[in-house]
Amino acid sequence: MAHFDIEIVKLNEGTHEFDYTLDDTFFGLFTDNLVEKGQIKATLKLVRSYTMMECSFHYTGEIELICDRSLEPFQYPINAKFHLIFKFGDAYAELSDEIVVIDRSLPKINIASYLNEFIGLSVPLKKLHPKFKEEDEAQEDDYLVYTTKKESEEEDDPNDFVDPRWLALNKLKNDENNN
Repeated sequence: MAHFDIEIVKLNEGTHEFDYTLDDTFFGLFTDNLVEKGQIKATLKLVRSYTMMECSFHYTGEIELICDRSLEPFQYPINAKFHLIFKFGDAYAELSDEIVVIDRSLPKINIASYLNEFIGLSVPLKKLHPKFKEEDEAQEDDYLVYTTKKESEEEDDPNDFVDPRWLALNKLKNDENNN
C-alpha cells in the first residue's frame, strides 16, 4: 500500500501527475470488493495549492465481472474519470462525495482506497455477459408503457395552460368593462 502514498509535504504548488497499474494484487488488498480481477491503468493529475489539492482520476482498462444471468466471468471495459478535492483543515471530514477535508499537518495521504472506490463506481448495476446484450436490448423494447390518455387525445401545450384564478379575474375584468 505504500506505493499509493503521496507525500503532501514534498509537493510544491502546481500540477503533478502519478501513474498506477492496478491488477489482481491490488484488488486482493480489499475485502468485500465488487472487483476481484482486472488490469487497469490509472492516472492521477493533482493540482496542489496552498488551501487544497484538486485530483482528477482517469481509468482505462478491463475488469472481470460475473454475469448476473449465467454466472460466467467476462471482461468489462473501463474508461472513466472522477474528480476529488482535498481541502486542508483542522480535522478529517467528508463534506460531500467530491470534497474531503484533511488535516493540514498530515505528511502523506494514501489514495489506494479512493482508486478502488472509483473503480467500484464504474461497475454497472446490471452485469450481463456481452452475449446477452442484444437479447436484453430486444427485451427492453418490448416493455409496455401504460397511460391514462387515449391515443386520439393530443398533447397539451404547457403554454396553453391557464390558471383558473386568472380566468376568474379576467371574467371580473370583462364584466367591469361591460358595465
